[in-house]
Amino acid sequence: MGTVRDDGSQQSMWVATADLSQSAGHPFYERLNRILEAAGFDAFVEGLCAPFYAVMGRPSLAPGRYFRLLLIGYFEGLDSERGIAWRAEDSLSMRAFLRLAAPAAPPDHSTISRTRRLFPVETHQAVFTWVLEQLAGAGLVAGKTLGVDATTLEANAAMRSIVRRDTGEDYTAFLTRLAKASGIETPTAEELARFDRKRKKKTSNKDWTHPHDPDAKVAKMKDGSTHLAHKVEHAVDLETGAVVGVTIQGADKGDTATMAETLVTATEQVETVLPEAAGVSEVVADKGYHSNETMVDLAAVEVRSYIAEPDRGRRSWKNAPEARDAVYGNRRRIRGKRGRRLLRRRGELVERPFAHLFETGGMRRVHLRGHSNILKRLLVHVAGLNLGLLLRQAIGAGTPRGLRGGVVSAVCGLIGRFVGLWSGLERLLTRFRPNSARVAALSSHRPLQPAI
Repeated sequence: MGTVRDDGSQQSMWVATADLSQSAGHPFYERLNRILEAAGFDAFVEGLCAPFYAVMGRPSLAPGRYFRLLLIGYFEGLDSERGIAWRAEDSLSMRAFLRLAAPAAPPDHSTISRTRRLFPVETHQAVFTWVLEQLAGAGLVAGKTLGVDATTLEANAAMRSIVRRDTGEDYTAFLTRLAKASGIETPTAEELARFDRKRKKKTSNKDWTHPHDPDAKVAKMKDGSTHLAHKVEHAVDLETGAVVGVTIQGADKGDTATMAETLVTATEQVETVLPEAAGVSEVVADKGYHSNETMVDLAAVEVRSYIAEPDRGRRSWKNAPEARDAVYGNRRRIRGKRGRRLLRRRGELVERPFAHLFETGGMRRVHLRGHSNILKRLLVHVAGLNLGLLLRQAIGAGTPRGLRGGVVSAVCGLIGRFVGLWSGLERLLTRFRPNSARVAALSSHRPLQPAI
């Protein structure tokens, strides 16, 4: 085994940046930069963000570089702006993507954070719309059938920090007051814990809030645990897989209460990027979105619903004929061939963005507070997901890891084919190879002796 030793040799004074090693994701970012430059991304965001920059003062973070940094957060699965800054400092491929020369230093996390606070939500929304326009130009937005689903993100706030809305006291002070009211004069920590275990807990969002993040709500997570959380809802084009609408709302709201805002946002986006199209005409969702009001509202705007219906038993429609017609129409559609096909496609295309954005994309637990701050980064993350569709159409991979995995799979496939061809050739040569004993017998004109 070799060891690393300092041989004392003098290092070269100049090193060509082209000779330095680059990561396997460099071709991906190079192609992404070419797509952005061909569409005029930098000129667009510079004109969009010009009112937020002053003529005097220190050089600021360029808008194109800021949005590229957030795209790096999605493609590299980084959950914080500090992690994005470290990755940009550490990688030559990231520097090339940010269009930074070798001596220049990438921006630190405080500069990224300050720029995010400087740009409003509408600016990030405009960038999201711009990316959707590029997808529409490539034929990747149909805008007819939308699938809707929601998930929860763990907030950057701890349950132990919540306070009462009426008195402002924290949980320990509240528990101490209850214990004294029950007869415990000076409760210890053990007595408070025992008292808390015995009492019936009702941590309602009507009574409790977080002092530093009022938008975070107490909610059940996917794994059954209770946390302060936010609710994110997507609308996905079921013909192409492009996300055409995203909203963030309170985690204490039900699916039927949040669906309308998401559909309105998605419809506006579709009408913006496809002004001559017929618009949204079908909505597909799971059984959490099924209710009489939802069915009636969708029927009123002439949108066909394909929403899975939960088993509610026998129902009486005596006083609700309008709801009966809407529910029966939805039931008839989901039992047909097209309805079953759309529900299967919803499970394939609507769940996929959640895995890309929040599991591998690094946003299952947010490091920002307030719906506006979270939505800013979420919009750029979703824009990165949509850019991945363009890249998948161009180079066959929508992420750097996907491109790297595709190259490895292709190389392994070529090696496997070569090994298979070589094995087949060996078997063919063995079949037609002359036997040495038979050749010797024929040459001496003697009969072959049977083997004993």
